[in-house]
This record gives sequence, structure tokens and C-alpha cells, in this order.
Amino acid sequence: MSAGRTDSSVWVAIDADSIVGFVAVKLHWEERMGEIYMVAVDPDLQGQGIGSALTAFALDWMKEAGMSIAMVETGGDPGHARAGHTYEKVGFRLWPVARYFKTL
Repeated sequence: MSAGRTDSSVWVAIDADSIVGFVAVKLHWEERMGEIYMVAVDPDLQGQGIGSALTAFALDWMKEAGMSIAMVETGGDPGHARAGHTYEKVGFRLWPVARYFKTL
């Protein structure tokens, strides 16, 4: 099974010479899928649209790179509720999946 070509990029949001957040993206060329694999915003600045702006920037970049679909994952627990809200706000829709794990 071939893993295919994947490229990764990271962008940083800066305000008044301080880092306030970042977004990390992978491009999966064979699937033409962009993956936002991490978005982080300074906890003191959450709820101000920084995460949405970073996500929108990443989506635009993926589209310009030729990706036809975007994917992002987050936890379903209350601690990740803000992240889920951010993703839904920019148009992502939840796709229910089951992921099973086993300790070896």
C-alpha cells in the first residue's frame, strides 16, 4: 500500500508582534484532499474569530493548491466544543465515524 505524496505547511497568526494562533495543513495529493491537522489559538484570545480566520485561510490555500475536499478532526468531548463550532461555522459538516482501539 502506497502512502502517496503528502506536503505539510504551517501558518502563524500575529497581532502586535505576538503569536496569537496557528494552523497546520497537510495536502494529500493522490486523494486531492486537504487536511487541517491542527488549529490553535491563545486561550485568552479564543472566541474572537482568530480560529475561523485561520481555518478560512487554510481552506482557500487548499483550494488554490487544487484540492477538491477538506477534512478536519477534533474530539467530541466538551473540551473540543469550541473547535467543532469553529469548523461548522466555516461550512464543515460532522461525519459520524467509529474508531476502535485495542491495547496490545
